[in-house]
Amino acid sequence: MTEQAAPYISHPRVLVLGLCPGKPGEPPFRIMEIDGQVIGAARTITDVLEAAASHGITIHDLDDPDVVRFVNGDKYTWTLH
Repeated sequence: MTEQAAPYISHPRVLVLGLCPGKPGEPPFRIMEIDGQVIGAARTITDVLEAAASHGITIHDLDDPDVVRFVNGDKYTWTLH
């Protein structure tokens, strides 16, 4: 009998959701959660880093799924195509 390992699913403290269109004349944004709580909108990666730091979270690697997860895009997804 072959045993299969369960897939690893990280639970990062910082979650950046998919891109939302902004109001006319404003840039799009992404909703950001920290520890399961919505903390606001991020319009740039700098907003993500600053919000995390204000909650005591230092992000050294934006590609580390144990720290931050980007949903429906990645750290470079900030404009609508």
